[in-house]
Amino acid sequence: MGDRDWRPFIYGGLASIVAEFGTFPIDTTKTRLQIQGQKIDPRHVELRYSGMVDCFVKTSRQEGVKALYCGIWPAVLRQATYGTIKFGTYYSMKRILAARRADGGAREHLPTNTVGEEKGSLVRCFVDIYRNEGVRGLWRGVGPTSQRAAVIAAVELPVYDASKRALLPALGDRPLNHLLSSLLASLGSAVASTPLDVIRTVRSEGGSALYKGFVPTWLRMGPWNIIFFITYEQLKQLY
Repeated sequence: MGDRDWRPFIYGGLASIVAEFGTFPIDTTKTRLQIQGQKIDPRHVELRYSGMVDCFVKTSRQEGVKALYCGIWPAVLRQATYGTIKFGTYYSMKRILAARRADGGAREHLPTNTVGEEKGSLVRCFVDIYRNEGVRGLWRGVGPTSQRAAVIAAVELPVYDASKRALLPALGDRPLNHLLSSLLASLGSAVASTPLDVIRTVRSEGGSALYKGFVPTWLRMGPWNIIFFITYEQLKQLY
């Protein structure tokens, strides 16, 4: 394996896309639950759903299963870029640092949805934003988005690696270990990221709103991380 190993980037991107397809309906449900009942936008004051299952069922019956995947292509594009960079950079840096350790790296010490109907709508969206707002419009919200991404990456990946290492003596490097480690990683990232997702509601609803939607967030991150890390680990074994 040479210094320029692109496998972490390729595997990270592919696993991210697979995980996004597998869990996007959960993300749609989570978003709908989070925005209902808020006081800022009068369109979402009404409480239409009593819970995650209720939201999932009502959306499927009233709007069709396709509605659960509304906005999937922007999300896939995001994972194809963000997921590739995030996981590829982390695992590449971890490998480089481990290789430079005196012990040869035997131990590890490293601790959006947009609405769209078809693939073409994504392109039209880019064009419309560029025409109306210029290049700066395409980067609107990059600050909060980057901060959230940094928090999740700083918690999720180290927790997974630490959990996996701790479970190795009992479970070995097997799917069960990957599953349990990914669940713990998703719990950590949900605790860290939920306040960032709903920070705008604090002014109108108080500090308790910081963890509004925590359970749906964790339930979404759990399956996503399970699919991602198991897919990633299996891809690592292929080559």
